[in-house]
Amino acid sequence: MAEAEIDHGAVFQALPAMVALLTPELVYVDVNEEFVRMSGRSREQLLGRYLFDVFPDNPDDPAATGARNLHASLQRVLNTGERDTMALQRYDVESLERPGEWEERYWSPVNAPVLGPDGQVVLLLHRVEEVTELIKARGVRGSRTRVLEAELYTRAKELQELNERLREAHAREREVALALQDAMLPAPGPTGHHRVAVRYRPAIGTLNVCGDWYDLVNLPGDRIAVAVGDVVGHGLQAACVMGLLRSALSATSHVADGPAQALEVLGLYARSVDGAENATAVETYVDWDTHTVTYSSAGHPPPALLRADGTVEFLDQATDPPLGARPDHVPRPQATTTFTEGDTLVLYTDGLIERRREDIDAGLARLADSLTHHRGADPETLAEALLLDLLPAVGATDDTALVIVRL
Repeated sequence: MAEAEIDHGAVFQALPAMVALLTPELVYVDVNEEFVRMSGRSREQLLGRYLFDVFPDNPDDPAATGARNLHASLQRVLNTGERDTMALQRYDVESLERPGEWEERYWSPVNAPVLGPDGQVVLLLHRVEEVTELIKARGVRGSRTRVLEAELYTRAKELQELNERLREAHAREREVALALQDAMLPAPGPTGHHRVAVRYRPAIGTLNVCGDWYDLVNLPGDRIAVAVGDVVGHGLQAACVMGLLRSALSATSHVADGPAQALEVLGLYARSVDGAENATAVETYVDWDTHTVTYSSAGHPPPALLRADGTVEFLDQATDPPLGARPDHVPRPQATTTFTEGDTLVLYTDGLIERRREDIDAGLARLADSLTHHRGADPETLAEALLLDLLPAVGATDDTALVIVRL
């Protein structure tokens, strides 16, 4: 049967598990028939209402945590764009026949994102299976079964508490790593009369946080070296490796005869740094005396050169594998292009353009379209416009570093 012939609404309603669709504000927009049947609420009592107005925690149980745990899970899905499987939950439900009386209920929930074309979370899919009968049946079964099921429930609660502690520890590590990142990526120093804008946006979660970096170095004559890079990994280790690589490239740029040689030296150094394997970087030398941009890339997305007339050229003629990827030392390629006054050079990391399950060319096309649309903007305004156009409003799962130079 062709996909166009499938009635997806009918499929949703016929699903044997309880499934609801929520807005990012946690308001019901649809529920299937099984959700209506098992929850004991009609569609009219659910649709358009806030989840926790319909299903609050039991006010008579001071130890009730079901609503709090569910809210935290849904918020994680919104922030990360990733599915979240919850531990077994006790979540009592008020009886409709006997208002004020609460029924002891047990649930196994899974929450997942529904992503829009731009990768943003547009809906939350809340699937839940009721296991109340399984838990309560331990009171009428044999002693061995009761012990096993009680152990299962206890371990599930312990696992959830452990996960919460791990998340708190990761959050603390992220704060320290971001503080270290901020210290290592200060605002750029003076670049003569040239206008430069830099931005760094950390990911929402802990994945890939603190591996992105940028650098600007004043060179003899009317020249500057501009670089961005990305370290594989996350947290404090990635932040430390990032600092080592950035410092090494900054020092090398002062004495290298071009960006290719600077990346060659950096690649050799990366082999001795644990965690620097397969880091990427791109460096450009901008020379206003000759009106040229000379560049070399170690596995990094190509810089973009926005011409004054709105056309965009990607500098992709000198791309080589990431740092330390080759077992033997091989000279890196280098290319040069010319620019005219009013052109703009844009360097960035992959968080600006890459999306899950999407070819990188689609991200490059989005970048080119946004640059063309904002071609008359100054660097600071252009930087903000690019972040607004290209990054998801919530749920960014990778860091983004951005450098814009008006030529």
